[in-house]
Amino acid sequence: MQTKIILPEDKLPTQWYNIIPDLPGPLAPVISPRTGEPVTPEELLAIFPPAILEQEMSNQRWIDIPEQVRDIYTMWRPSPMFRAHRLEKALGTPAKIYYKYEGVSPAGSHKPNSAIPQAFYNKQAGIKRLATETGAGQWGSSLSLACSLFGLECTVYMVKVSYFQKPYRKSMMQMWGATVYPSPSEMTEAGRAALAENPDSNGSLGLAISEAVEDAATHNDTNYALGSVLNHVCMHQTVIGLEALEQFKMVGDYPDVVIACCGGGSNFAGLAFPFLSEKANGKKVRCLAVEPASCPTLTKGVYDFDYGDTAKLGPIAKMYTLGHDFMPPGIHAGGLRYHGESPLVSQLYAAGLIEARSLMQTACFEGALLFAKNEGIVPAPESSHAVRAAIDEALLAKEEGKERTILFNLSGHGFMDMTAYDNYLAGNLEDYEYPAEMVQESLKHLPKVKL
Repeated sequence: MQTKIILPEDKLPTQWYNIIPDLPGPLAPVISPRTGEPVTPEELLAIFPPAILEQEMSNQRWIDIPEQVRDIYTMWRPSPMFRAHRLEKALGTPAKIYYKYEGVSPAGSHKPNSAIPQAFYNKQAGIKRLATETGAGQWGSSLSLACSLFGLECTVYMVKVSYFQKPYRKSMMQMWGATVYPSPSEMTEAGRAALAENPDSNGSLGLAISEAVEDAATHNDTNYALGSVLNHVCMHQTVIGLEALEQFKMVGDYPDVVIACCGGGSNFAGLAFPFLSEKANGKKVRCLAVEPASCPTLTKGVYDFDYGDTAKLGPIAKMYTLGHDFMPPGIHAGGLRYHGESPLVSQLYAAGLIEARSLMQTACFEGALLFAKNEGIVPAPESSHAVRAAIDEALLAKEEGKERTILFNLSGHGFMDMTAYDNYLAGNLEDYEYPAEMVQESLKHLPKVKL
């Protein structure tokens, strides 16, 4: 038995939810790496269109979704929510487990929720090309799709380890017309410098961001698009949680805990932020962000100002960070290999309003296989962290003999990640917990910010 909860198309959200007005205090200013002062809109206009900057800095709680964006959203939205009866039975738990499934999008993940509006606003501004980075390829695929739909060129700098681990993600991007480079590449000064220092570098999201920002800043017809971290990206993703709230109303239920994997933060924000709005108004709900033990930004990082990229080209933000030159190991959850965290998610965690947990990759793959055998969907390696945490919550409910309603975001399918599953099934995946002393070494290089 499986319960599939589908919203009618006329229930597709007409507005995104902006959590900034509901934060526990003001956000720290974003700092210019050039001046050391709060960044000005004029500086950011070199890489972002005016509409995106307005959303990034907005204190308005609700932002209208353009009709052209909603029209494309209807290709896959509203996305379904399922109750995982078979998984519940396999676990023998009294808990009820629900999952919001974002793998139904054309790109196979939640990422088009922001890629579509970003391409739309850049097209409106007369931009011809977008440059971006991608870790596992989910964001690169999504922006490639969005650029194709709006007639824009797209250049993607894909973290090198994922470029070779996940070749079919690259193929998807190329099918939608994108040009894809393994990062570090020879195409930018940041890439060439990294290769000169270490020709065998696996790359990192921070380094790929540097390449994409440099590309955008040095070409007048090109802007930069980021797939996570920034305020406007988190806001675009809230269609996930807003739909889930309506779906719970349909079945007369409500979650005790909301779970999503967390790399830069947009996946978690998309599901959790609308529930945090309800929490601020008296609802009892826990929100749990799950990250890999090999890149433990929230659980082992520090809450401080840091660069968002390795080459220090982008603005400096206050966030949980492992240090901008942190080089994570080549785990298969490539979308979670980022040194920093969304400033919004970071502030909520610092205030104790959300929880965080780090997990080993073999435990996550074990959970993914159990889920796939019972629910029939192969999770992306990133999503497997949420799957594992949901299973652990359900087993805890069994141990305590208490009912519990669990919601997690199954943020993408793993059909392009079979190499990772082959390695797991062959016993070739190794766990890696990033040593605290190496984190401390990386943190020595944080910028000095005076406010």
